[in-house]
This record gives sequence, structure tokens and C-alpha cells, in this order.
Amino acid sequence: MPFVDVSGLRMHLIDEGDGSPLVFLHGFPLDHSMWDGQRRGFRSSHRVLIPDQRGFGKSTNRNDIVSMDQFADDVAAMLDAVGAEGSVTLCGLSMGGYVALAFARRHAHRLGRLVLCDTRSLPDTPEMAENRRKLADRVLTEGSRIVVDAMLPRLFGPHTNERHPEIVDAVRNVMLATSPRAIAAAQRGMAERPDSTPSLSEIRVPTLVIVGEHDVISPPDEMRAMATAIPNATYVELSEIGHMSPTEDPVRFNAALQDWLAR
Repeated sequence: MPFVDVSGLRMHLIDEGDGSPLVFLHGFPLDHSMWDGQRRGFRSSHRVLIPDQRGFGKSTNRNDIVSMDQFADDVAAMLDAVGAEGSVTLCGLSMGGYVALAFARRHAHRLGRLVLCDTRSLPDTPEMAENRRKLADRVLTEGSRIVVDAMLPRLFGPHTNERHPEIVDAVRNVMLATSPRAIAAAQRGMAERPDSTPSLSEIRVPTLVIVGEHDVISPPDEMRAMATAIPNATYVELSEIGHMSPTEDPVRFNAALQDWLAR
């Protein structure tokens, strides 16, 4: 089932394996492929669901702005479309984490476990939000490369940049292929996202908070504070890697996730 029709869009979806649903939500401006290591690592034990979120990868989008709530509602509609009943484990990185937090607020009854990877609960500052809106306007006229140039140097830890250029190149290629319209719509949506910090204490499901040691976008200190605020949270920090922890070191990321899922 490579495509499903949900919430007015045609969503591209990886759906492999059997067992309890394990949903992975990619970061910005990426697609399902960033989770290839987890797809291979968990499809023998779980039903792995990895959507291209609205406008990204092979999924369609007609909106000029896509809120985190809309992305979250898309996930809920996707679960309905594929018959994924009961509670799910939802794992989101960066923007995918914003979506996961929105899902926890809006669809808490469907959430069994939550994994927050290299993400933030805080909203943008007014300056950051305005910069997002300006970049959204520019990308529509100048193309996706301006986002790649702005973001790529900050995504990876020094170890990955120096020793694994193939990982950096693969992510660069996905970013370059991303639709400028999708980039602009998501940027505008992220600029308007609410502060999720007050709702962290309301998360009642087991939660894994995982971050790379050298993440400069979602710093470890900030994510450690998130874990402290969530009642039943486990904090894991992976050494030598940056913002793209599941892509930079899928072996250690998968081991941490598997250990937590087994508890």
C-alpha cells in the first residue's frame, strides 16, 4: 500500500511488517528515507509505518501553510486508512517531533508510547518566526537550495561530517529534491506552532527523549529539561552525533529504542 488518500491529500507511505504499529515521522525538509535504518531494524518485530508528510517526498499538498495540528491530524487519518487499530508508538524527529507533540495533544487516546528525537517543545521566538516566513517567501522564487545552504551545516555532528560524507550527501539530495511549496508551507506552519512546554506534564504514556551530543538545533540541555517535565520519560544522549541521530548512527539509535521498547 504505497499510497493512501487522507485528509484531502494522497499520502505516500511505507507499511511493512506485523505487530504493534511503530510510526516514524521525518524532519524538515526531508522524507521517509531518513528512517531507512529503522525500517530495516524494526520491521521484523513491529508494523513499521513511515509516511511522507503532507507535501514532502511523494505526498501531495495544496495548502500554502500546513500547521503542526494538520500534520498530526494527517497521521491520525493515515492510521484509520490503513486499519491500524489500538494504540501506537509514535516517533518524531525535529519537525516530526513537533507533529508528535501535537498528536499527543489532539489524539492522546491513540498514543501508547512516544519517542521525541532531537526536537523542541518551545515555540519560535518572534525573530525566528519572522525569519521562517521570509525564507518561505524566498524559497518560492529562489528554489530549495537556499534552505539546504542554510540548514545542512548545522544538521550533523563533527564525526559524521568528517567520516561519513555519504550520509551528508544523501540528506543533501533529499533536501534539494523537496518541493519549494512544501518547504514554504511547513516553514509557515512551524512559525505559528504553539508552546508545547506546558503540556509536557500532561503526557501520560511512556516517553523516550533521545538526542545527539552535538545537536545545536535541539541542544541536549533543552531536551533533558523536556524529559524532566514529562512524568514517565527516559532520557538518552548519543555521543559524537548531531541533530540527525537516527540517520547518523542507526545502530546505536536502534539499540536505544529497542531497549526502551522492551521495558
